[in-house]
Amino acid sequence: MASPGTSAIAGPDLDPLLDDTEDLPRTLRREKEARAREARERAAQERAAAPTLSMGPDDRSRPQPQIYAASDFTPNAAAAAATLAPVSVRKIDVPFVELMLFFLKAVIASIPALILLGTVLWTLGTLLEMIFPWLIKMKILISFPN
Repeated sequence: MASPGTSAIAGPDLDPLLDDTEDLPRTLRREKEARAREARERAAQERAAAPTLSMGPDDRSRPQPQIYAASDFTPNAAAAAATLAPVSVRKIDVPFVELMLFFLKAVIASIPALILLGTVLWTLGTLLEMIFPWLIKMKILISFPN
């Protein structure tokens, strides 16, 4: 059993997982640090050499686009945000006749697609019966089990 003055648990400064470079010999540690330093320098040079876009006002004189706005338009975003209130939609008021006409148009528009689908399926069934004649016997057995 451990004496009362010593601890059986290693302290946080002795944790081997805190720093993996402490285990390495000095030359390997120096080489690792040199490679890390070179990588940082290379990244800094690439950042410095990369083209940047000016975020400030443009000093070049060139023709500016013309903006046509309504007379009641205010370009002040803070004022526009103050006039708008957060909303949530609770009810959509669509007259019944208009809603009925919309769905009736959708049903009528789907009729040619249903006819085309039926024709394609019938053609595929006929082709399968021509290629596999035993399907006819199976169809008869399924339709008339006696």
